[in-house]
Amino acid sequence: MRTFGKTQETSFRIRRTLFYYITDRHQLPSPSINALLMKVERAVSWGVDFVQLREKDLSDLDLFHLTATAVRLARGTTCRILVNGRFDIALAANAHGVHLPSAGLESADLRPHLPRGFLVGVSTHSLGEARRAAAGGADYILLGPVFPTASKIHYGEPLGLGCLRRVCSAVNIPVFGLGGIQSNAISSVLSAGACGVAGISLFQQWLDPVSHEDWACPVTNYS
Repeated sequence: MRTFGKTQETSFRIRRTLFYYITDRHQLPSPSINALLMKVERAVSWGVDFVQLREKDLSDLDLFHLTATAVRLARGTTCRILVNGRFDIALAANAHGVHLPSAGLESADLRPHLPRGFLVGVSTHSLGEARRAAAGGADYILLGPVFPTASKIHYGEPLGLGCLRRVCSAVNIPVFGLGGIQSNAISSVLSAGACGVAGISLFQQWLDPVSHEDWACPVTNYS
């Protein structure tokens, strides 16, 4: 496992495989905020390291309350709560950071306005985007889609493990593999140099106590 020193104003050290849950309540059987918060609570109890709240259709007020509740659920743990795209909501709700899309504000634009220790992650879909995000002061990047996945079909062909390996070698910040990753592919993603895996359905399937009640907690397999 690679180790990383300080990136800009934050310290991001990797001591084991990291797990990064991206929420999408519309993929749940009951797409309510309460159902989503049950998933978040279960993720925190399982030892998931990051939860990115990616609920773009919520009103500002609902997103703020969701974030504040998630932060409360993660209090006293090592889990970090991030908000997709909305650094203002993240700051107001005392979240741990913001996650930025590949197109839009860059981490360098935000840094002067953020408190020390506030994490900034960036989605990337190529080696060039990854290098740009790292040079701009991102604390970590998500790279994907690594494997085929219906939700990322608009990005074209999957990047594959070869691209993931090249990106991990080219940047000195943590890289999470994202997109189409099933539990049997986690080892190959880690072997390519990723610090961990990120996903939506990957985690929401694991976090379903009904359909997967006999599953062992997968996070412990890589701790």
